[in-house]
Amino acid sequence: MKNYIETDTITENAGGDTVTEVTETAEAAETEKKTAKPAKSKNPSKSAKSADAGDAAEADAEVRSDDNKPADGKTADGKPVKNEMQELIERAKAKGSVSNSEIMTAIGDDYDIDVVDKLYETLETMGVDITECFDDVDDIADDDIENDIESYESAENMEQILAQEGLAIDDPVKMYLKEIGKVPLLDPEREQELSKRMSEGDEAAKQELVEANLRLVVSIAKRYLGKGLFFLDLIQEGNLGLMKAVSKFDYTKGYKFSTYATWWIRQAITRAIADQARTIRIPVHMVETIHKVTKVSRQMLQEEGRECSPDEIAKKMGMSPEKVREIIKIAQDPISLETPVGEEEDSHIGDFIEDDTSPAPAEATSYTLLREQLSEVLHTLTPREESVLRLRFGLEDGRTRTLEEVGQQFNITRERIRQIEAKALRKLRHPSRSKKLRDYLD
Repeated sequence: MKNYIETDTITENAGGDTVTEVTETAEAAETEKKTAKPAKSKNPSKSAKSADAGDAAEADAEVRSDDNKPADGKTADGKPVKNEMQELIERAKAKGSVSNSEIMTAIGDDYDIDVVDKLYETLETMGVDITECFDDVDDIADDDIENDIESYESAENMEQILAQEGLAIDDPVKMYLKEIGKVPLLDPEREQELSKRMSEGDEAAKQELVEANLRLVVSIAKRYLGKGLFFLDLIQEGNLGLMKAVSKFDYTKGYKFSTYATWWIRQAITRAIADQARTIRIPVHMVETIHKVTKVSRQMLQEEGRECSPDEIAKKMGMSPEKVREIIKIAQDPISLETPVGEEEDSHIGDFIEDDTSPAPAEATSYTLLREQLSEVLHTLTPREESVLRLRFGLEDGRTRTLEEVGQQFNITRERIRQIEAKALRKLRHPSRSKKLRDYLD
C-alpha cells in the first residue's frame, strides 16, 4: 500500500502556539509486498494506526539503512551525512514538524539530489509537517497584516479602499469586488453561531462563513502584488486558503476567525507564488538555499559597496564557489524572447540571439543547390540505378541501407545490388556528369 500524505500547516494562531493539522489519505495499490504484513488487531482503529506506523517505519528505514554506505554512518567520501539525517528524522518525529532551513543544514551544501528527495518523501510519509520558509516571498510585516484585518472589518467598499492606496484595478477585479461587497460582514455572535452550525455538518453555514470573509482575502492579497502573479490569481489562491481555514476552524478555542484564517490565506498565497510565479519551477528545498545566497549577497553589497564575486560569497557562506555559481544561475529569472528592445520597441530580444543549430545562409544555399544538381544527375541514370544509390547513401531520409536491405526491396541478391551500385558510380564519374558536382567538393 502506498501512502500519499497531504500536509496542511498553520504556522501560528492568535495565541502564538504552533498549530499543526495533518490529514492522511491512503490509496491502496495492488502490488506485491516485500515485507511481512502487521499482525491483525481486534480493534480496527488500532490496526489502521499500526499499519500507518509500519509504513512510516519502512520509509524511515530506507533512509537509515543504505546497502551502498559503510556501517559507520558516513558516505563513500567520508562525510557524516547519514548521522545528521537520522538526528533530523528523530527530531522531526518528536516535534511533528521541521523547517526547510533545518533540512538544508542537515544535508549540507554538497548534497545528492536523490538523497534529498528520499528524505522529503520519508518525512512526509511519517506525517511530519515540512514548513516552507519563503522569506523572499512572505516578507510582509505582521503589523501590516493586522492593519489589513482592521481595514477589512471596517470596510464598506473594498474598491474605494484599494483605489485610495493607489492600486490599479481592472474591470474583472472591479466586478469581483462589487460582487463580494454585496455580502454583509459578520458580527461576533453571528460568526459564533455559524461556526457552531458548521461543526455540526451544516454546509450552508460553511458557505456563508466563506462568502462573508472574501474581503479579508482581498485585503491580504494586495500585499503580494508585484511578486509574479496577477491580482485575481492571488485572490483565487487566497480563497483556497480561506476555505481550508473554514474547514479547520475550531470555535471552542475562543479565537477570532479572521485572525485564524489570516495564516491559512498567507500560506496559500506564498505557496502559490513559490510554485507558479516562475516560468521554470524551482524545487522547495532550493528556494531556501537561493534566499540565503541572495541575502548574503545583498549584505556584502552594503558592507563592501560593490557587487561581490561568487568566490567571495562562497567564502562568506562556507560553500564551494561552483555551488554558489550554480545557485545564482538557477535563481535567474527567464526573459521572453518577445521582449521589446530599443526606444521604438520595434525589435525583440530573439532577433539578436544567434541560433547555433541553424546553418549559415551561404551554407544553406549551397546545400540546396547541391541537392538540386545531384537529383538532376541521378535522373540521367536508369530508375533502378537511381533508386539503389538513393537507398545505399540515404539520400531520401538520411538512413543508409545495407546491400542485404536493398536486395530485399528489389527481390534480388546482395551481389547483384553491389554490381548495380558499382556501375552507377562509374557512370557518375564520367566528366559529363561529374563536372556538375565537382565544384561542391571544395
